[in-house]
Amino acid sequence: MGFTFQFILKLIATMLLSVILTPLLKLLSFKIGAVDRPGERRINDKTMPTAGGLSIFISFTAAVLWEFGDMLDAQRVWPMLLSAVIIVLTGLADDIFELTPGQKMLGIIVASLVIYFVGDIAIDTMTIPFIGSLQLDWLSLPMTLLWILAITNAVNLIDGLDGLACGVSVIALVTIGLISYFFLPINGVPLAIMIFSLVAAIAGFFPYNFHPATIFLGDTGALFLGFMISVFSLQGLKNATFISVLTPMFILGVPITDTIYAILRRYFNKTPISSADKMHLHHRLLSLGFTHRGAVLTIYALAMVFSLIALLMNYASAWAITLLVISTIFGLELFIELIGLVGENRQPLMQTLKFVGNRRHRQEVLKKTKHKNKHEKK
Repeated sequence: MGFTFQFILKLIATMLLSVILTPLLKLLSFKIGAVDRPGERRINDKTMPTAGGLSIFISFTAAVLWEFGDMLDAQRVWPMLLSAVIIVLTGLADDIFELTPGQKMLGIIVASLVIYFVGDIAIDTMTIPFIGSLQLDWLSLPMTLLWILAITNAVNLIDGLDGLACGVSVIALVTIGLISYFFLPINGVPLAIMIFSLVAAIAGFFPYNFHPATIFLGDTGALFLGFMISVFSLQGLKNATFISVLTPMFILGVPITDTIYAILRRYFNKTPISSADKMHLHHRLLSLGFTHRGAVLTIYALAMVFSLIALLMNYASAWAITLLVISTIFGLELFIELIGLVGENRQPLMQTLKFVGNRRHRQEVLKKTKHKNKHEKK
């Protein structure tokens, strides 16, 4: 009980530190030029400070150092903090100077290499149903890098509305924290402590970031949150199983879905994958008449559904998990086509359902017509 009470007090202190730091970082953002000016692709209609992620990073780092003190796991925590510094500096440089996609990618890769080689956080083995356990060997490094790059960029891509990336990150982190605490046999509790420390840091920043925002996360914060979520989720993937891989993928269902369909959309439109557009999930909801807050709350609800499915997977049987995955993919594809995320004319599932429905309707009409003609002849 004593430890729990102390931990809650430390979380409150972390949140308050973030609350205090954020207004100071607004001023710093304007001084160093970390601002987002109105433009064609921007939602904001005035110049906004964008180094808000620094508040979350500083508060989280202080919380980790305070919580663990002399018990810091030098092999894991220090490399994690060092790589986080690299990510934050990359994001801050982008907020000030606007880096190219390649330059940002380089920063993420350098941070990922620190995690892999110094922190020894990696995907080493993969257990595939009906096949067995496979040692990844040389594939371990590219698999780990791909995981970190994909999730970091996915979270960065959804940072398009006030409070969106923060809220989705909190939902994902809380879910990963619960799974770590209850299901990870090794390092589950220390990992959960770090995760909820990050949640507390985000909570202190959130009131300033929710619509109408007075400060943005910027790439400083969005890259940091995406990177930390990817690293936290990797803790349960060292010896990856079908469930341990699916669980974080479902937890991060919203940003991953948005990223996958953005790639498909740009492929179909024959535009570069790194090119920007206004067809992301939040953009589509706004175009359908949702208010700013309405779109954000809708995506929060979608993220919660994904997280609930991820939690259920840890209790369900293999057949139940299979049904969950199939039904989720079916429902998600239908939702994506309804809002036109790939394009209003690209609706393969709906067209198939319409064809099946029309075919059955035509058969029924033909049957009734034949029955009527037969009756008239009599």
